[in-house]
Amino acid sequence: MAVPKRKKSKSKRNKRRIHQKVAAPHTINCFQYGDAMLSHHACPNCGTYKGRAVIGTE
Repeated sequence: MAVPKRKKSKSKRNKRRIHQKVAAPHTINCFQYGDAMLSHHACPNCGTYKGRAVIGTE
C-alpha cells in the first residue's frame, strides 16, 4: 500500500479541495410578489406556481 513520504501542507490540501465546494441553490423571483424562491417549487409565501395557486386551494 502506498503511503505518503512527507506531510502535505494545509495550503496544498486546501488547493486540492477547492473544487469540492457546495453550490448555492438556484433561486428565481415569484411571479406574483417578486420574492425569492427555489425554481420548480411553489412559492412558500403565497402558494403559487407559474402564476396559479396550488397550495391552500380546496
